[in-house]
Amino acid sequence: MLTRVVGNSGQAEELASDAFYRLHRYRSQYRIEDYPAAWLYRTATNLALDALRANSRRIRREEHAQRDATANPAAGNPLFHLLAEEQRERVRTVIARLKPMQAQVLLMGSSGFTAKEIAALTGARLDSLYVLISRARAQFEKEYVGMYGRTQ
Repeated sequence: MLTRVVGNSGQAEELASDAFYRLHRYRSQYRIEDYPAAWLYRTATNLALDALRANSRRIRREEHAQRDATANPAAGNPLFHLLAEEQRERVRTVIARLKPMQAQVLLMGSSGFTAKEIAALTGARLDSLYVLISRARAQFEKEYVGMYGRTQ
């Protein structure tokens, strides 16, 4: 019966062994002596259903992990993390060399602030903000390439 439920003879043998172990362990706590076959059948059935649920959860976790690994192949890769940290340090160094206003608009823009929010927070006029951002990007690129060369 267990092989039909779980579909794997090895797993069915383990479940049967566990059911017999529980019969031996709990026979004094429950009234198993009256109907041991029924108790054993019910215990084995419950164990099989628990195993199916556990297998289902495991399969979902593995599929989710596979999707995550496919979506982000660099996750868990120590070399990727090392290179990313090096890149962040380079960007911080270049940002520190820019004029404060240029650094501020670049950081705010990359953090998701809208142009209106940047203009309001920096005191810049909205019509001149785009020129300021463009010049800040050009200066950042010039500084970065001067310090580290072009990256591919």
